[in-house]
Amino acid sequence: MAGLLDGKVALVTGAATGIGAACARALAREGAVVACTSLPTDPTQQVVDEILAAGGQARVYPLNVTDPEAAARVVEQAASELGGLHILVNNAGITDDQLIIRMKPESWRRVLSVNLDGAFNVTQPAAKIMLRQREGRIISISSVVGLMGNPGQANYAASKAGIIGLTKALAKELGGRNVTVNAVAPGFIQTPMTEKLNDEQRKALLANLAIQRLGTPEDIANAVLFLAGPAGSYITGEVINVSGGLYM
Repeated sequence: MAGLLDGKVALVTGAATGIGAACARALAREGAVVACTSLPTDPTQQVVDEILAAGGQARVYPLNVTDPEAAARVVEQAASELGGLHILVNNAGITDDQLIIRMKPESWRRVLSVNLDGAFNVTQPAAKIMLRQREGRIISISSVVGLMGNPGQANYAASKAGIIGLTKALAKELGGRNVTVNAVAPGFIQTPMTEKLNDEQRKALLANLAIQRLGTPEDIANAVLFLAGPAGSYITGEVINVSGGLYM
């Protein structure tokens, strides 16, 4: 049975765990060849092995997204070896939470460097390839925190709001060559980042949700898959909020 993404090549940053791993699996399940990138120390090969065992196609490309030269090299290498680049998922991200009056400048710079600069570093070379192909889907993982703010996360909120601005600008720049650019804004998802919540914090969080559960990485991957597939061909410049009603 043919997949929705047969013949397509996708690159996912931060693909070793959580949302990135779920996106890589979902794209591969629909027939895409997936370049899985993450830090060299991350267990990315485990995700690739799972994809291969399920009959999909994937390969590891170690990458620190804060290095623009390395990002350009990996994007070009993956496109050359795998047969183009049709889908980019900018997922690599970190948190370093602290109230603004206590936040060190290095914490601010580190989060912006990974979350926002990293998306730019990978998107720029990917966009050049997609423009030449006259085809492409760029999907960046933002956050509802970038839409509504959150105490103690000024750096994270700024980086994720920046992703939204980048998305809208690029949608206007690239749409003429059939390249769509969208963002997905997760709410609180069951990942290593939210495992730090204690029972009281978790209870308070669920009280603010219309759907009374934390989201799963697969919930986000499903939205990414929709935007990457044929059904998303006329959607660009949008932010898809996947938060269980946390932000409306």
